Amino acid sequence: MRQARYTASVIAAGILWGIISIFIKGMNSSNITPLQILQVRTLIASAIMALYLFFTDRNLLCFKLKDIWMFIGTGVISLTFFSLCYFQTIIESGASVAVILLYTSPIFVILMSLVLFKEKITPVKLTALLMTFAGCILVSGLGRGNAITVKGFIIGLGSGLGYALYSIFSRYALKKYHVLTIIFYTFLFSGISIIPFSGIAHTGPMFSGPVLLYGAGIAVFCTVLPYLFYTYGMTNLETGKAAIFVTIEPLVGTLVGCGLYGEPMTLVKAIGIMLTFGAVILLGLKK
Repeated sequence: MRQARYTASVIAAGILWGIISIFIKGMNSSNITPLQILQVRTLIASAIMALYLFFTDRNLLCFKLKDIWMFIGTGVISLTFFSLCYFQTIIESGASVAVILLYTSPIFVILMSLVLFKEKITPVKLTALLMTFAGCILVSGLGRGNAITVKGFIIGLGSGLGYALYSIFSRYALKKYHVLTIIFYTFLFSGISIIPFSGIAHTGPMFSGPVLLYGAGIAVFCTVLPYLFYTYGMTNLETGKAAIFVTIEPLVGTLVGCGLYGEPMTLVKAIGIMLTFGAVILLGLKK
């Protein structure tokens, strides 16, 4: 029964990450740009995390200045970059395409881990890499009349690269800091980095009721809660099992896109989704 609680926690995190397109499209309908969406998300999320850590364990708010590069990596280089690419892909190409292109991240993780951490590319990893690449091509529709543009495809791949970079930078940070410390400063540094460019202080729609409501929703339901759920689940689950359970995210994202927004679900796209979904599961399995 206790183990089921941790499993349900990780699955809940994947579901919450998968519904993010609802809030992004809601904010975009008020002419809020992807940069401003990210601004609202990170600032509200970091404020919530700051209050949570302040009242639970203030020591988790501390870090050494020499390690600031780790949080710049997770916050600015990863979260800001991948979120902007991901949000833009959702707006231009649809939620189902965006969430699948986001899950090209294992390809980048495998290649970067080979160079940085000397991790071997095993037959299983290579098979998963090929499955992911083939799945993304099928989902994107490249080569057919209803294909997304090359620009849209590249932006979608950018979200996968940025998502992968979080795994790389956080791997260094986890050697010294608690998971919640990394999450908080990731949100904070990302939010601060885009203040000069988002125009948040000069945009009237940013402070309208619907935008603030969607902003609070994306911060609470698609940022803070899933990170806390995933962290809680990881305390008593094997990494491989957690990786399998959380892959419900692209499935939920695709269902949201097709069910709520009428995005087409063709046989080719379905095959591509299954290939990509299967590749992520394959990477999470033991030998």
